Amino acid sequence: MLRERRVVIGVTGGIAAYKTCELVRLCIKAGAQVRVAMTAHATEFVRPLTFESLCGSPVVTDLFGRHTETAMEHITVARWGELIVVAPATANILAKAAHGIADDFLSTLLISTYNPVLFVPAMNTAMLKAPATQRNIATLKEMGYLVAPTGSGDLADGEVGEGRMLEPAEIMHHLVRALPKIGPLSGRRVTVTAGPTPEPVDPVRVITNRSSGKMGVALAEIAAGMGADVTFIHGPLSVGLPAGAEAIPVETSAEMCEAVLRHLPSADALVMAAAVADYRPVAVSAQKIKKGTERLTLELARTQDILREVAAKKQRQVVVGFGLETDRDAAEAHARQRVGDKSLDLLVLNMAGEEGSAFGSDTNRVTLFWRDGRKEALPKMDKREVARHIWQRIVPLMDSKA
Repeated sequence: MLRERRVVIGVTGGIAAYKTCELVRLCIKAGAQVRVAMTAHATEFVRPLTFESLCGSPVVTDLFGRHTETAMEHITVARWGELIVVAPATANILAKAAHGIADDFLSTLLISTYNPVLFVPAMNTAMLKAPATQRNIATLKEMGYLVAPTGSGDLADGEVGEGRMLEPAEIMHHLVRALPKIGPLSGRRVTVTAGPTPEPVDPVRVITNRSSGKMGVALAEIAAGMGADVTFIHGPLSVGLPAGAEAIPVETSAEMCEAVLRHLPSADALVMAAAVADYRPVAVSAQKIKKGTERLTLELARTQDILREVAAKKQRQVVVGFGLETDRDAAEAHARQRVGDKSLDLLVLNMAGEEGSAFGSDTNRVTLFWRDGRKEALPKMDKREVARHIWQRIVPLMDSKA
């Protein structure tokens, strides 16, 4: 998702600094190059060696420290990083940045960069709510800096309230969105759907399927990493939300259809990776259905066919559908028929139960079918790599419609 992106992470003196170790790990795992700068107070909470071990590069702790290669190292690092993330961001660093104070490496770095800076605050509730801190946050936003929200809950001092630093996975969401948009999807808006759409039977029970949403999450994250503005419409997921995407939760197929059609006009591409229910109960019981007779009959009705609705309303959009088959002998014929019936530009075919592509698996094996008759079978690979291959095939389709 962050392949070859350059991120500088600044760490200040707060107990939440231990969470920043996980943030660095997630960035490295996502493919980013990371450099870390620490204030003197931050080194009281986490040793620089910890971050050096995680990111594989020296940690800068002061303007003239052991790892400062030149007298202008703050300029060198400022030009190297595409984004600076300060996590945790204490009241002190927020005040310094808001007033242009540069008295250590990190504060000097912040005033030396032309690139985006994201502050992730963490402090006691009283410190966060203090008029000076609120004024500094407002000033930073007016100056063009990005300030992430804080969480609520147990604080390190034993109090409960607002001021917790976001969890690393949540920070990643803000980090990806803060990065300058570069890549083959830069300037594009895409919509991705994912997960199942449970159809209620009564207040307790639903009809659903085994979709985990992993493939859709991978598609959304990779698109964000390739520079797109991503809208992610999803049913209940068994995995976390994709970093860098605007998430819109829905439940039923009707809700998903409404959300897709609402966002269709602004999208350059729609990728329907959701496992939308084909049928729903005709009548939904207002009360839990009690156990009674040996048999229970449910009358089911067809749900809206979202892709057919899209086909009738789309204009310049590239539309990609996903198909799941169990009969290998008939799979290709069904896939090609679906491409034509639903006016798809591309269809991604999965075979249920096939080794490497089971529900909930981290890998997938898909075959792609184009409207012009082309076919391409991809080998088994990690779902994020599958997603990258799919987007690489979508980009030329988008270019041809631009």
